[in-house]
Amino acid sequence: MGIRYSKIENKNKREIVLLKSFPCKYGKCKFCNYIEDNSTDELEINKINLKIMEEITGEFGALEVINSGSVFELPMETLQKIREVVYQKSIKILYFEIYYGYKNRVDEIREFFKGVEIRFRMGMETFDNDFRINSYGKNFKIDIVEIEDLSKKLYSICLLVCVKGQTKEMIEKDIELGLKYFKSVTVNIFVDNGTEVKRDEELVKWFVEKYRHLQDNSRVELLIDNKDLGVFEQ
Repeated sequence: MGIRYSKIENKNKREIVLLKSFPCKYGKCKFCNYIEDNSTDELEINKINLKIMEEITGEFGALEVINSGSVFELPMETLQKIREVVYQKSIKILYFEIYYGYKNRVDEIREFFKGVEIRFRMGMETFDNDFRINSYGKNFKIDIVEIEDLSKKLYSICLLVCVKGQTKEMIEKDIELGLKYFKSVTVNIFVDNGTEVKRDEELVKWFVEKYRHLQDNSRVELLIDNKDLGVFEQ
């Protein structure tokens, strides 16, 4: 059994919940074992989620909701409960995850949570189209025009670093572009998880030495370990 509720108290203070959801609509990312937390049993999903949400206090005025997919894979009953809790606890900022394929639907969520600032985070993983498609299995291509468009819709992107096949130059460019175009960047150092994507220990050593200072940057969440946010499903 994992941990589904936690508090982030170092920077960008917020509560965070890991909710269950329907299967990720995409579900083909080569590095992801996270989708094993999905379910098709709506009753079970809502039962677990409603119990988790009882723990939310609203103390920071900010809540992050993560699930193994996108916000659009959460059942309506769960979404309604989130809305109820957010209004009851006077939460002003709400973080959600979306997949690239949902980028044109973000206003639906903003409309549903009227009066709350919605901050969307998306897994870009890398700005290198070939590496994203071939090594990560994320089948979308973007150019600078679309990056600029996404930067208006999204608050944050996730970058996945230190995997076999990546180069230092690719990582440097990813960090540079992420900080140039987006308000916030989450940088995940890959941890081996039984998938075909593998961690590169040499890159990890180089990265931690070169980019440790990002931990002091208020715009960056640097996850040295994928359990650093305090929520995870074993």
